[in-house]
Amino acid sequence: MPLYLAIAKMLAGIGFFLLGMNFVEDALRRLAGRSFKLFLRNQTSNKFKAIAGGAIVTAVLQSSSVVNLMVLAFVGAGVLTMRNALAIILGANIGTTLSSWIVALLGFSFNIEFFSLPLVGLAGIAMAFVKSGKAGNWSKFLFGFGALFVGLDFMKLSFGEMALQFNFSELQDFPPILFVLVGFVLTTIIQSSSATVAITLSALHVNAIGLFSATAIVLGSELGTTIKLLIASTHGISAKKRVALGNFIYNAVVLAIVLLALQPINRLLVQIINPDSPLLALVFFQSFINFFGIFLFFPFLSYFEKFLLQRFKHDESVVRYIKLVPANEGDLALEALDKEARRLILCTLDYLLHAFNITGYPPVEYAEKSFSAKYDYLKMLHGEIHSYYITMNKELLNNTERERAEQIISAVRNSMFSAKSIKDSHGDIDQFRNSSSNTKYQVYKKTQRQVEDFHNVLAACLARKSNASVFEEMVILYNRVKEGYGKELEQLYQLEANPQLTEVDISTLINFNREFFAAYKAMVWAIKDYLLEKDQARYFAELPGFIR
Repeated sequence: MPLYLAIAKMLAGIGFFLLGMNFVEDALRRLAGRSFKLFLRNQTSNKFKAIAGGAIVTAVLQSSSVVNLMVLAFVGAGVLTMRNALAIILGANIGTTLSSWIVALLGFSFNIEFFSLPLVGLAGIAMAFVKSGKAGNWSKFLFGFGALFVGLDFMKLSFGEMALQFNFSELQDFPPILFVLVGFVLTTIIQSSSATVAITLSALHVNAIGLFSATAIVLGSELGTTIKLLIASTHGISAKKRVALGNFIYNAVVLAIVLLALQPINRLLVQIINPDSPLLALVFFQSFINFFGIFLFFPFLSYFEKFLLQRFKHDESVVRYIKLVPANEGDLALEALDKEARRLILCTLDYLLHAFNITGYPPVEYAEKSFSAKYDYLKMLHGEIHSYYITMNKELLNNTERERAEQIISAVRNSMFSAKSIKDSHGDIDQFRNSSSNTKYQVYKKTQRQVEDFHNVLAACLARKSNASVFEEMVILYNRVKEGYGKELEQLYQLEANPQLTEVDISTLINFNREFFAAYKAMVWAIKDYLLEKDQARYFAELPGFIR
């Protein structure tokens, strides 16, 4: 076999392996995703349970990245403390070694094709006929499991061919740090330490590399898995950044210590495990360094937590005005609350534009965030404003000021409700934007124009000083939104006769219409509460509703 064909076969093997991993991971998440989350969430009463929970869930899902991303979400929501989040990550590193043991014990001891090809074939046929439900997910799981071993077989055969044409023994003279870098870079690119270990096992199986070099590659792969978490936390809150940094520091420290003792560790491996079983020695090494990491860091988790809590303090809060004025400062606190609410409304209006790829003029610290990161920012801002309002000493305010405070917090709630409706519609917006159906694409373009006009009207209202003119404008806008909802709904019902649209398409369009006009209505109510006098704002409650 030509060398280029052997390399191509190796790349195909990596592709099959990664595809299999993704299928297995996705199927298991769909089969018991909520159960895994609840299990992890409940394993937080102490550090021991957190480590065990992380190991168990990762062993089942076979993806430490997925578990670590779950942990980020829990930390962001305030469900997990920093200490227990770190403990779960320690356990996740143990759980991910299960796939290495399966590959080492089953992947090289007998003819893989004997069971992997029939499994892929039968599961693939089942997937073609059963695309949803438990049966569909089990078919996906079995297909992915078979694809793992098809990919492994490709890698094993390709390395065997390359070993015949290339003298790999020359690589043994390179320093171990080079192999650590290979493992780190490879895992950073493909984002799967399991795949890196499978590639290394394949090379070790045909003596393309020795055990010493293989252990260095695996060591580098452990650090490579941390990069995905670092990237995922970049635009997140401080707590998420601390968890990602903690995961990186933990793996970097373990790498540095083990690398210094790599030679004696390898000699010990050969003495403990039969020298004729280098594959088992390698996965034993992977398990060893993860257990070593737990024993090294577990006694110091509390100190490690304190260290991380000192990091990223500069962006702990997303508020600008209320953090400068104590909540018991009476009219000064009310003024700060007013300015902060205005920021939230402006950010929500930008969020509406962002959903349709329209350029807005948001605050600088908010402008470069992704769509999902902006929603997280809005939630934090909403939460901090609401907490500030609750702690305000309202006894220091007169009746007019108290009523103003109530209107402001109502504006804040309605603004956040609008953002929630926009977020819930984003999947439909993306579908319409990229749809091959001209009808759905035209719905996207039409809504995009409506959104820009709607934004411009509200932005102009916010810029005006005369409440009288704003009141008239807001009443006109509310009636336009109400009439627009009815007209859009009537037109959507007429589309039922369109042969290009399925019943699911019609249902999606109707639900999208309802969700988006709910966002419009909430935004109108937010700004009327923020801008208008009490009696003017109350007038809107007497107007006929339209969304049920």
